[in-house]
Amino acid sequence: MEAATANPTPRDRLRPLRYVWRVPLLLLHVLFGILVCTLILSWAGGVMKNGREPLAHRTIRLWSTMLLGVFGFRSRRFGTPLPDPVLFVANHTSWLDIELLHSQRAACFVAKAEIARWPLVGWMAARGGTIFHRRGNNHSLASVMAVMVERLREGRSVAVFPEGGTGHNGVLRVFHARIFQAALDAEVPVQPVALRFTRNGQRLIDAGFRDGESFLGNFIRLLGEPPLDVEVHFLEPVPLSPDARRRMAETARERIAAALDSGPRA
Repeated sequence: MEAATANPTPRDRLRPLRYVWRVPLLLLHVLFGILVCTLILSWAGGVMKNGREPLAHRTIRLWSTMLLGVFGFRSRRFGTPLPDPVLFVANHTSWLDIELLHSQRAACFVAKAEIARWPLVGWMAARGGTIFHRRGNNHSLASVMAVMVERLREGRSVAVFPEGGTGHNGVLRVFHARIFQAALDAEVPVQPVALRFTRNGQRLIDAGFRDGESFLGNFIRLLGEPPLDVEVHFLEPVPLSPDARRRMAETARERIAAALDSGPRA
């Protein structure tokens, strides 16, 4: 198994300089995002036709790629995403995971309801087709599942984090099986996606949330980090098993875990 890279101990003397040029770029990018959400981004026509991406999807991918670039992250894709509609299931360690997957493939994400109340971010997420869920609320989950099925049947792809929250220290948590029912009800494939941060070919677990670290703290820390690669691995689809959701969840988790541990080394 490949060793994960821990938090570097030497002092990073270039960190202050990165803030000097990245902060202005970030502000410009946010203004661009507001313009995009106001004038272009609409999920009313956000369905692929004849294999062609609608303008909204291409815009989402462009914005996400540029945001990663502001942070000094280079997005790389491995494997091939299935055509719409598909249920993407991915590991979750950072708020950047949504942008990382979006840099390669636009999809409606399921996210915690608290994000909807965040200034500006919540509005932009809603415009991007995000489905908000109140964790621990069974009624909310039932509503979210219904919306997921509706969008999948409309021909849109949906992306979820089956762990139900962010993991820490490179640990991949247990996948919740109930979320896979949406794919069964809509009769669409399930494709696992491994999201992997690397530097010099080695997995970097410190890019995600640290234990007890806030969103703002993580945001500021990553904004000053040295460049790194962020990988999106589209893996082999999981066979649909109407009588075995738990097995579907375990298979997806196993494939993602294998990709995280043995991803490309160059």
